[in-house]
Amino acid sequence: MATDKEQGIADEVVDRLLDGRDPSTVFTSGGLIDELKKRLAERILNAEMDHQLGSAEQEAAGNHRNGYSQKTVITDSGKLELAIPRDRRGHFDPVLIGKYRRRFAGFDEKIIALYARGMTTREIAEHVGELYGAEISPDLVSAVTDAVLEEVMAWQGRGLDATWAVVFFDAIRVKIRNEGLVSNRAVYLAIGIRCTGHKEILGLWIEQSEGAKFWLRVMSELKNRGVQDILIAVVDGLKGFPEAITAVFPQALVQTCIVHLIRYAMQFASWKERKLIAAALRPVYQAASAAAARERLEDFDRGPWGQKYPAIAQSWRRNWEQVIPFYAFAPELRKIIYTTNAIESLNAAVRKAVRICGHFPSEEAASKLIYLVLRKVQGRWKNPPVFWPAAKAQLAIHFEDRFEMAG
Repeated sequence: MATDKEQGIADEVVDRLLDGRDPSTVFTSGGLIDELKKRLAERILNAEMDHQLGSAEQEAAGNHRNGYSQKTVITDSGKLELAIPRDRRGHFDPVLIGKYRRRFAGFDEKIIALYARGMTTREIAEHVGELYGAEISPDLVSAVTDAVLEEVMAWQGRGLDATWAVVFFDAIRVKIRNEGLVSNRAVYLAIGIRCTGHKEILGLWIEQSEGAKFWLRVMSELKNRGVQDILIAVVDGLKGFPEAITAVFPQALVQTCIVHLIRYAMQFASWKERKLIAAALRPVYQAASAAAARERLEDFDRGPWGQKYPAIAQSWRRNWEQVIPFYAFAPELRKIIYTTNAIESLNAAVRKAVRICGHFPSEEAASKLIYLVLRKVQGRWKNPPVFWPAAKAQLAIHFEDRFEMAG
């Protein structure tokens, strides 16, 4: 049997609290739990006041208590009326519930979590009202989420490691309202894999259209934030992108995402044909070497699908210099670099939240939501892939000093 010490609160104390109370009201608004919250909160606030007034600085200033003021605060279960201690000088700013705030620490995080799921400010206000019986305005929700913008700016400008083993670049489309019109905008994401195998989202950028100048600016920003070397950059085959990367990181090995090439090929075919075409292309990207892959591509071009859709083989040839780098590696590393699956799964989480919103009222609103989704997804990235040790060994051999210096 557990002892009173192990239980934390003695049974006698619990019995005394429940004595004479209707059990059905214990958890209701204004019931025992809310009363305990109120008493504990006021005890903490008074302890904070005693601590602050006990400092030498406050004693020298002649500061002392000056009664109480009533304040309505919002908790997880509803509203509480608290007696907030005052001091003569008006210096008291409690940690539990700061000046000008009406929510305990942790309540803002719940609002932000709902926002990250794609709920609108009005829906969040209604949801909070239904759950906690607390009325908050959409403007208050906006004020909470607006604080995220400062976090986004700090995150976007943070320093980065000098060397990255692999960096994936990709984009998704979102709808943003601008001057009364809703237009498609591109949101660009970058995911880096350290030489330890751990992943990190390097940044997000919102732009009207893709282009070499924009990507050059992104590369320059990454360098200004501390990146000195990218061993392998995986891109989606955009024109001018490889040149923008190598202009800033001249030693980077640029790899076109094979999945994007396959997806491009699917645009020419009907739904019934797509699986068959994908199967016909498999010998190309599963070939043992670049030379063997070129032979398999020519076989595909001479075959029925290549004859029916000549643009497919042509697209592979146009990107051939960026298609072949991964053939120099064994399967463990190929699994990582021939596809942007790492970033595609991230995009899927962003798209899910974006789909709920429909469109964003501003670029800032889009940045806030997408950042919160990215933060949530990155929080689940704990360990490197199980096959990273084998991939790491290949990187060390292929890139030699560049990889060793990163370690």
